[in-house]
Amino acid sequence: MKLGELQQTFRSWLVSASDQSARLLGDNRAGLAVYQNNYRAQLVGCLEQAFPHLRRWLGEDAFLAASIRHIDRYPPQAWTLDVYPEDFYRTLTAQFPHNPDVHELAWIEWALTEAFVAADASPVSLAALANVDWDAAVLRLTPSLRARALTTNAEALWSALWQEGPLPEAQMLDAAGGVLVWRRHFTSRLRPVDSLELQALLQVQANGGFTDLCEFLVERLGEDAGVTQAGEYLAGWLGSELIVEVSHG
Repeated sequence: MKLGELQQTFRSWLVSASDQSARLLGDNRAGLAVYQNNYRAQLVGCLEQAFPHLRRWLGEDAFLAASIRHIDRYPPQAWTLDVYPEDFYRTLTAQFPHNPDVHELAWIEWALTEAFVAADASPVSLAALANVDWDAAVLRLTPSLRARALTTNAEALWSALWQEGPLPEAQMLDAAGGVLVWRRHFTSRLRPVDSLELQALLQVQANGGFTDLCEFLVERLGEDAGVTQAGEYLAGWLGSELIVEVSHG
């Protein structure tokens, strides 16, 4: 057996423990099981490291069961295990279909990890805003920004888990909201937002035009309130260092 064939057969054994792979590898089941146990233990450890708060929220047994199901269905495909946890939400959605708090908590935890390793970008300076033509201005947001709608109090759950304090009950929100995750300096940040700000920020991510943002808000709030709200959002995003460039389209 050539080296490439041996590697493929060994990988097949690790993933599926098939009889055919075992026979091709000499049928030493006890010896092969050691390698498969190590493989699975390493992947479980990878998920535990990526989702420590989710693990505490679910409990050891439920988290382990979800991890094993995920490993069985989604073997690693990339050259690094750093990205292996990114699809864990698929398994969680299937295993906990009626628990959106679990899905949203997992998203928050992984988004914080992604934001920390995202591409660097310096926030726009106040001096760069001095001569901006806002009628033609295009806003570019930091590449570390992640945004998602929330239906549960997952942000409060994450905060309580992070602070290692008393855990609130999972609850559906009275009104749909959202959460922002981004990196500021060397720290990943988390901020809850209402549904309108979330939609406005997604509008900027998709389009970038400041006048388009104003029109978006005017349609929902009326002319005076919409323009005022656009200015308030802009000031808040600049202060939070979410905007890294203001150019002219």
